[in-house]
Amino acid sequence: MGYRTSRVAEDIKREIVAVIRELKDPRVKDKILTVVRVDVSSDLSYAKVYISSINGIEDAKEAVKGLKSACGLIRHEIGTRLRLRKTPELSFVADNSVEHGMEIFRKIESIEDKNNESDS
Repeated sequence: MGYRTSRVAEDIKREIVAVIRELKDPRVKDKILTVVRVDVSSDLSYAKVYISSINGIEDAKEAVKGLKSACGLIRHEIGTRLRLRKTPELSFVADNSVEHGMEIFRKIESIEDKNNESDS
């Protein structure tokens, strides 16, 4: 991925986060969502957006349904805010990386707690 492609991907990610906050769709509005990453094709015509939720993959899948229905609005907003010559087609994918990270964090904490108990 070149410099321009990665810069556009970061810009799109930042704008999608801002637009998600403004959406009124209940499938999206009441969820704690994270845009994990955005993969943009080399010709900047397609962008795959990975969405994750702290509450698990099912929440992320539900949010993706809402985001797909608002795809036109999101794409329009990105095009207006970033002034790209061609706004990429967006596809949203549910991702469980935040949930996975939280699970690893809990395991590390439990190991630390066991170590602290054995030291006492």
